Amino acid sequence: MTILITGGAGFIGSNFIVYFLKHHPLIKIINIDKLTYAGELSNLNEVENNNKYKFVKGDICDRNLIESLFKQYNFNSVIHFAAESHVDNSIKTPNEFINTNVLGTFNLIDVAKNHWMVAPNEIKSGYEASRFHHISTDEVYGSLGETGLFTEQTPYAPNSPYSASKASSDFIIRSYFHTYGMNVVTTNCSNNYGPKQHDEKLIPTIIRKALKGESIPIYGKGDNIRDWLYVEDHCKGIDLAFSKGISGETYNIGGRNERDNLYIANVICDLLDEELPKNKSYKDQITFVKDRPGHDFRYAIDAAKIEKKLGWEAKENFETGIRKTIDWYVKKYNV
Repeated sequence: MTILITGGAGFIGSNFIVYFLKHHPLIKIINIDKLTYAGELSNLNEVENNNKYKFVKGDICDRNLIESLFKQYNFNSVIHFAAESHVDNSIKTPNEFINTNVLGTFNLIDVAKNHWMVAPNEIKSGYEASRFHHISTDEVYGSLGETGLFTEQTPYAPNSPYSASKASSDFIIRSYFHTYGMNVVTTNCSNNYGPKQHDEKLIPTIIRKALKGESIPIYGKGDNIRDWLYVEDHCKGIDLAFSKGISGETYNIGGRNERDNLYIANVICDLLDEELPKNKSYKDQITFVKDRPGHDFRYAIDAAKIEKKLGWEAKENFETGIRKTIDWYVKKYNV
């Protein structure tokens, strides 16, 4: 069995490939990644010599390349991580997000459909179990007030070019299930954190700025709330949904760890004060900056469906996961 994984040099994709090869040693993975600024091949050092793993540098928007890879490797399934994902960047350059997240997703699923199917609801012999697993985000649901949780039935209400492009890609996947009868599954996750995350994201930024003695920027009052999910727990959820999820279904994966941004900054500073103390607290570096345009107030996921239907549960809470995360970044920054 050979699986195409897209965006596997990024944060979640690289963690998933290492996890998946460890738990499924007989399955072959071809990893295609454009290696934008957010992709880093060193994230895959653990598997670069694994004979079940191969890297291809390429762009999912290049349809000819995707078609040639399907012909060459005869993929049985696709797990689709590749996406532009940084909200601030989507505000500055939304066209890149539309191209990658919408057109790229369409290219992938359309080529997969042509490779696996003869006609709508008619699957080619040998591809009966072939599946397209689409990785998405809780941001497609918009913003919550102080109460309530996102469920799989929550209406879509994206508020940024990033989340709008991901919502569009989700609907493309949905349409290929309803129109063509393709075997698809979608997972929408809450905010991930852990090793290998790009430096631009909130938690790596807090750690990096703290260690460098620079101002730690926090948007607005720091009261924006996110549901934080340790990346390896997310990988377990993806593996379960891919292998056991019902075709056409969506599964929300969340950590049940709601924390506001100021709390996160304070916890990281407290832990650094313990591990790498200096003459004053790292908290003195926290600085409030102008809020992001259209900044959603709160995200939180109800993960009951994947917990009950597929038996998933998060191993890490925020306080255990953040210690592992800080330790990894301290080593990365050679402190």
